[in-house]
Amino acid sequence: MFRLLKKILLGLLLLIGILLIVAWFLPTEIEVTRSTTIAKNQSEVFSYIRLLENQPKYGVWWKADPNMKITNSGTDGQVGYVHGWNSKDENVGEGQQKIIKISTDSLESRMDIELKFIRPFESTNPSYMQTKQEASNKTEVVWSITSKMPYPFNLMGAVMNMEDMLGSDLEKGLKNLKVLLEKEDY
Repeated sequence: MFRLLKKILLGLLLLIGILLIVAWFLPTEIEVTRSTTIAKNQSEVFSYIRLLENQPKYGVWWKADPNMKITNSGTDGQVGYVHGWNSKDENVGEGQQKIIKISTDSLESRMDIELKFIRPFESTNPSYMQTKQEASNKTEVVWSITSKMPYPFNLMGAVMNMEDMLGSDLEKGLKNLKVLLEKEDY
C-alpha cells in the first residue's frame, strides 16, 4: 500500500514539474485585437467611442447583467475619467476602466484605457480603441485588450483559448457598434 501511494505521489510531482516547465515557455501576456469598418467619418466615430458611457450600448459585457451598478467619476471622454461596474453576477464581477491617454488627428485617433478587474480575479490590462479614416465616409475601428497572466498561471492560457474567448466578445461589440453608428439617428 505504501509503495502504491509513493508511486502516485511521485507521479503527481512529476506531472506538476512538467506543467511548471511547460508554463515557463508559454507567453505571460496575449494581445487580442479585432477591427471593423464603419460607414461614418473618423471624427464622428471617435467622438462616440471616446465616451465610455456609450459602451453599454454596444459592449457585450454590459448586456450580461443589466442590473449591475455603474459608477463614473471625472469628465467622460477626457483623460482621468473612470467608468466602474459592480455586479452580483460572478461572470461580470467588479472593475473599472480609466482613460489614460487620448491622441486625436484628422485621420486617426486613439484612446488608451487601463482596464482593471477587481473581482472575480484581480488584474490590470492595457486596452485601446483606435479609429482610422479609410475614405471620406469610411472608418476602421480597432479594439484591443492585452491580457496578462503571470507565471505559472499562464498555463491556463494553454487550456483556455483567450484569443477566441476575448476576441469573440470584441467582435460582437464591434458589430453592435457598427449597426448602431450606421443607423441614421443613434
